[in-house]
Amino acid sequence: MNSSDPLVSIIVPVLNEADLIEASLRQLRSLGPDLEIIVIDGGSSDGTWSLAEPLADRVISARRGRASQMNAGAEIARGGVLWFMHADLEAPSHSIAQIQKALSDPRVVGGCFRLRFPRRELIYRVSDSLGNLGVNVFGFSLGDHGIFCRRTVFRQVGGYPEVPILEDAEIYRRLRGAGRTVQLREEVVSDPRAFEAHGRYRTTAVYFSILVLYVLGVPIRVLNEFHRRFRGQGSGSETPNWRRPRDKIRLAGLH
Repeated sequence: MNSSDPLVSIIVPVLNEADLIEASLRQLRSLGPDLEIIVIDGGSSDGTWSLAEPLADRVISARRGRASQMNAGAEIARGGVLWFMHADLEAPSHSIAQIQKALSDPRVVGGCFRLRFPRRELIYRVSDSLGNLGVNVFGFSLGDHGIFCRRTVFRQVGGYPEVPILEDAEIYRRLRGAGRTVQLREEVVSDPRAFEAHGRYRTTAVYFSILVLYVLGVPIRVLNEFHRRFRGQGSGSETPNWRRPRDKIRLAGLH
């Protein structure tokens, strides 16, 4: 890290991630010495907080919901760069240098990585290719791509919107409105547990349908109802427990 490079604050929202959090934070810490790792707990009941505390620079609580948790982490971050990572993602080994290189161009306000699922089946190549295509063609990114941005621009665009799903796609569009965004060639590896839990083909079909409807301008509240019915949660406004591995497992990138 050059002395002129800004500190990178890695912001990790969690809810009942005891099975993953230690390995996730150790992998993030291995990316370099000059990092700040902030874990924001949305009310875990499985010991996630106590497991994260020795491995993170800060562990705080926030109202449950990925948007509110990530906004809370960004509020206390010291870094000039904010990098939002989920607990079930594995970052490429040179990701910090790649982020700093991208942001050395003053026109670039943020970006994300390419996505890959660690499975050989063709359906996973379809799924990660669709996600990568969405960034390049339609100009939005989901959280599984590891979104990063300048802290000043994050504040300028108002942070993550308080919506039940697709908050990552929404903020990425906001970032694009504030300047140039880039998708880096390196890949973030995402755990396909949602696909395995709900069915690979069915999950891919629903995931694709929601994104197509989103591009066509269907309101997020309508898409959320569709998503809830897919998850077997029925109608209602309550935000689901979207991160519990042994209970309700999120649809990748959408909660």
